[in-house]
Amino acid sequence: MAHGRKSKRVLIYSHDSFGLGHLRRCREIAHSLVASGSDLSVLILSGSPIIGSFDFRARVDFVRIPGVIKLRNGEYTSLNLHIDIEHTLAIRASIIENTAKIFDPHLFLVDKEPLGLRGEVRSTLAAMKARGTACVLGLRDVMDDPVLLAAEWQRKNVLPTLSDYYDDIWIYGLPQFYDPLAGIALPDSLRKKMTFTGYLNRHVPETAPIFVPDKISDPFLLVTVGGGGDGEEIIDWVLSAYETDPDLPYPALLVLGPFMGSQYQADFLHRANRLDNVEAITFDAHIESLMARAKAVVCMGGYNTFCEILSFDKRALLVPRTTPRMEQYIRATRAQELGLARMLVDDGVRDPRAMITALRDLPQQALPSDVVVPGLLDGRANVVKLAEQWLERGLDRLKIAAESGDFPVAIGQGAK
Repeated sequence: MAHGRKSKRVLIYSHDSFGLGHLRRCREIAHSLVASGSDLSVLILSGSPIIGSFDFRARVDFVRIPGVIKLRNGEYTSLNLHIDIEHTLAIRASIIENTAKIFDPHLFLVDKEPLGLRGEVRSTLAAMKARGTACVLGLRDVMDDPVLLAAEWQRKNVLPTLSDYYDDIWIYGLPQFYDPLAGIALPDSLRKKMTFTGYLNRHVPETAPIFVPDKISDPFLLVTVGGGGDGEEIIDWVLSAYETDPDLPYPALLVLGPFMGSQYQADFLHRANRLDNVEAITFDAHIESLMARAKAVVCMGGYNTFCEILSFDKRALLVPRTTPRMEQYIRATRAQELGLARMLVDDGVRDPRAMITALRDLPQQALPSDVVVPGLLDGRANVVKLAEQWLERGLDRLKIAAESGDFPVAIGQGAK
């Protein structure tokens, strides 16, 4: 039967509405898992429209489900299909569940959303639990303002899902930095399932191409806003600083992001072209290589960028957003309190002089490595150890379930 195959299989779900954060985190985890053993394969379920722009290691593949986009009012709509959101979610849920049943994973790892986008993973969780698959929820270090998260999870009735379906909860951070579930009255049984892994450390892939700027040269200041869908204000603020003060310490490389509006991209590219010490590009799938070369970083403070700042030991200025979630603001605040980075609050005015002062202070700023935080970057190693434990349990449970006849043979698999 399906469980008789020697290879271990991990299925990762990433809801990916708009942005790069969830996809990049899941990709890093997948690469870490396959690097730990030659008998492991990972399949990623993602709604990202640009997942094909990234390269994946051997034994890592993906299934792209129809994309959705989160509007500024918090509602979702279909990204490309001219059908309503309910039909889109029904298609996504069907693809997710059937892919899971056919792939027949030993471990099902769900990123951030316990029930998936609008509950689309609920039926898959039930099916995987019945088959004996180990189910794990992975959470970033900061979710949202504790009060807002508590209200959201109560509205979605999340706690019964955590109790009924999930075997473990991995938090990709450290409790001394932040507890993302501090505002939720979790029973002891759920608290015992929580494991803080440390941050997911990054490295430059050996095959990453070397980007050669047209105008500027190393050392440069890297300005990145992730996917770019809500990063226009920061790019505009940095450009205004360089337009006001052409003698800033380092030239700047702006990475606008693939989801930034085309009108904004065109305007920023035009403004950058007029400055001798600023260069702008729309996207680089190997941002790690740029981060490693940068003298310092200006960013919004998303999870992946923060991991890269710590991994490559870069001085950083965090300019966090506060909507639709407080995640980045909380992370930036804690990073500044611990001396890992500096924060510049976006007051809505965005005076170029405030940004100029912050950029001029960057070279004198302490490095993240100047602060000793035990276990800070142990995330990848700990995730691998945890996964190996649950993969073994998943193998045993799948075998028991199969022998008892609790679930059918996976589609396309004959009895062995």
